[in-house]
Amino acid sequence: MRDAASAVGDREGQTFAGESLAARYASFVRLPHTLFALPFAGVGVVLASYAHPDGVSPTALLWILLAFTAARFAAMGFNRIVDRDFDAENPRTLQRELPAGRLTLAQAWVAVVAASALFIFSAWQLNALCGWLAPLALLWVFLYSYTKRFTWTAHLALGLGLGIAPVGAYLAIAGAWSRPWWALVLVAAAVMFWVAGFDVIYSFQDMDYDRARGLRSLPARFGLVRGARVARGLHGGAVALFFLIWALHPFPVRWLYLAAVAVMAVLLHFEHMLVRDQVRTGRLDIARIDRAFFRVNVGVSSAVFLLTLLDRLILR
Repeated sequence: MRDAASAVGDREGQTFAGESLAARYASFVRLPHTLFALPFAGVGVVLASYAHPDGVSPTALLWILLAFTAARFAAMGFNRIVDRDFDAENPRTLQRELPAGRLTLAQAWVAVVAASALFIFSAWQLNALCGWLAPLALLWVFLYSYTKRFTWTAHLALGLGLGIAPVGAYLAIAGAWSRPWWALVLVAAAVMFWVAGFDVIYSFQDMDYDRARGLRSLPARFGLVRGARVARGLHGGAVALFFLIWALHPFPVRWLYLAAVAVMAVLLHFEHMLVRDQVRTGRLDIARIDRAFFRVNVGVSSAVFLLTLLDRLILR
């Protein structure tokens, strides 16, 4: 099932070769993966700026960046801690920092606790609403780490965890929920479907291991072909929900935002084309899956943010 490119001992993508503590921590939490959801936090800021332009300031943006980065560090670090025994057994992941001994368990816990504290502190610097909601958001992203043990819908749980990013950024600027109330629900659901779709694709490479260990994922439950169909459906749903943000007009976005939705649709179609033949034959090229997982989706989030920002700056 796995291509030779994924041989044991290969370093995973989006990790760092250096042996400094900073490099090991960056690899521990896959720091480049911050680029998946950080642009959507930016989208939340842009959407909030229509009704609350006075809330946008360099100080607010700095605290949002710190809060988001700290929350993601804490969530990924916690996931690595609770999955360390699985990672030590899986040939694809046994070179990760904890099973390989590049970080101790104590070092991992110190980093997670420090990042969690920084996240909650940063949230309180923004406003009281963010401060009170921060522990709930942290609890959700921690609980995600256990979902694969009992449900194959874990992909949606991860998606919701990242869907919190634009909602949190909106609340940081506005200090209140959106009007209409469903506007932020629509944004969070759109991001959730997008993330869940690419997480299904990423989980292709662990299908055999997940089945052997009784872990739950869509590919482990339904196989590659049906798993790919569900991923396409999730991505189709994401594009539709982002389109509805334009069509229903809860935020005054215009044609450059609509162009962002079109770019997203094209990139997601390309992502599925990258893995189509592998799904059909059952021979997985881990390097190609990594490209589909990381590069394409960074392109998606970056394009949506940049075009949404230009829509705000140029057309208003």
